[in-house]
Amino acid sequence: MGQRNVQDRLEMKTLKMEHLRQFNDLLRYVFQVTNQELHEVGWAEDEIEQAKRPVLRKADVIGWFDGDKLISQMAVYPMHVNIFGEIYKMGGVTGVGTYPEYANFGLMHSLMRESLKAMRAREQTISYLYPYSVPYYRRKGWEIISDVMTFSIKDTQLPENVPVKGMVERLDIEHEDVLRTYDRFAKNQHVAMIRDSLAWEEYWRWEREEMIAAVYYDEANEPQGFMYYWIADDIFHMKEMVYLTQEARHGLWNFISAHFSMVTHVKGKMYTNEPIAFLMEDSDITETIHPYYMARIVDVEGFFKKYPFAEQKADFHFVVTDSLLDWNEGILAFHWDENGSLEITKEARGEAVEIDIQTLTTMFFGYKRPKYLRRNGRLMVSDAVMKQLEKMIPNETPYFSDYF
Repeated sequence: MGQRNVQDRLEMKTLKMEHLRQFNDLLRYVFQVTNQELHEVGWAEDEIEQAKRPVLRKADVIGWFDGDKLISQMAVYPMHVNIFGEIYKMGGVTGVGTYPEYANFGLMHSLMRESLKAMRAREQTISYLYPYSVPYYRRKGWEIISDVMTFSIKDTQLPENVPVKGMVERLDIEHEDVLRTYDRFAKNQHVAMIRDSLAWEEYWRWEREEMIAAVYYDEANEPQGFMYYWIADDIFHMKEMVYLTQEARHGLWNFISAHFSMVTHVKGKMYTNEPIAFLMEDSDITETIHPYYMARIVDVEGFFKKYPFAEQKADFHFVVTDSLLDWNEGILAFHWDENGSLEITKEARGEAVEIDIQTLTTMFFGYKRPKYLRRNGRLMVSDAVMKQLEKMIPNETPYFSDYF
């Protein structure tokens, strides 16, 4: 049977709870998750299906159906993130997949466009996703905006104790002091997720057994940082470390170093592109930095209306290209009045800066600076415009530690 005959009978519609098993089956096929693999990590077959209930209950999920059979799908979580101190609505893309016999029908392209259109209507002006294929999602307008660094430290390389006035207490991973400390951190950390109940559910979706929270309390008994960790096979594993003060950082590392006689290595993750080796007395440690999450601007005008520009001056205009979303394309110029109110116009002013949606996203998220992008051929601008862009975009390191 030809493609045309098949396409004539396909229908796009919203998934409901009755489609849960099909949703799960499609994911498991696409990512080749076997029952044996589930059992190896402690999951029973029915547990993974139960684990995905929140997707259909809380997310916006659409798919293509061939009759009653689900053949392609995409889910969007309603989330919030911090962009340079401004809280943005974000559409978190997950559950993406198409059965291989329906590949090259353009099904995912149409699902993405429909989902992005719905995000725009919900004022989710940006979208995040974990890329299983960076080139594929780049072609759809997403770009890398954060890194994850894995490290390994021998027990003999652990830092010496730094005197601090507070102390660490081991608590349940969902203790209110842990949640409160993360919330304070996220509201001051560029790119970070503002975790509501849904975000926390996803954070702990695959790993929570044997996990411990180590919380650092200062002299006034206020929590100033925490770390999620577990110990197995003589290795201290750190899932995430969050701290509000350098004192808390020292206190948490003191706690790790106190395990000197119990472990041979400390292995963990840091969610910035800043190596920790420099902070160590013995800097000869193993560090590996990988791209982590990608983002795309869904609605350029809506994104910039909230954007906290560091300098309110732009004697140039962008000419934006976006192969997937035509509403983002065209001239984009900034103008601030005497009261500092931003006006976005479609009229050219000053030098034209041709830019694609991927470069626009990564630059204004601060992942790559204008000077870097120009040096590597992603941004063609004069010295004058580059200097303006460097001043306009706040300079903070992105941090994103979630997974959905």
